Amino acid sequence: MAFTTMWFTMIAALLAGAGGLPSAAPGGGTGGRSWPVSGQGPRGRPVVLRAFEPPATAWGAGHRGVDLRAGPGAAVRAAAPGEVVFAGQVGGTGVLVLRIDPALRISYEPVRATVPVGARVAAGQRVGVLDGGLAHCPGGCLHWGLLRSEAAGDVYLDPLSLLPAWIRRPGPSRLLPVYGVAVPG
Repeated sequence: MAFTTMWFTMIAALLAGAGGLPSAAPGGGTGGRSWPVSGQGPRGRPVVLRAFEPPATAWGAGHRGVDLRAGPGAAVRAAAPGEVVFAGQVGGTGVLVLRIDPALRISYEPVRATVPVGARVAAGQRVGVLDGGLAHCPGGCLHWGLLRSEAAGDVYLDPLSLLPAWIRRPGPSRLLPVYGVAVPG
């Protein structure tokens, strides 16, 4: 049994070194992706208070990101590796923007940045602290956005699409006993 365990450990180490398995990142991220705030769910999954609702037009109504439950002072982490391209106030709210690809940017608010503009960060690395709250989240939340630059302008995308399905899943299903149901026969 010990030989089998040792063999699987060696194979896993070789695959991880070759990029064959996702590697753990600080803050619970794996495979180059991480939840931006920690939650109580499986794999640190935070509660999604409000989902992405793309606007029908560039200036139309919608929700251009995802609100994740988190209280003031919570650590905010990079959802993907990239470079900090903005850290400051927009309309009195702290905003941090991370470029993860020449055409993709992640935004976080309300955040007080703990890394400077120009810093390269890894997935799961702490980039800021949740600073206060947003009026529409009484208990506190992080607004997490994703933008793709195009010739016609920025297009908002669902930031949850950055995370692999196994990280987004709420956890395993549990079968519970059913009481009060008649059993045939």
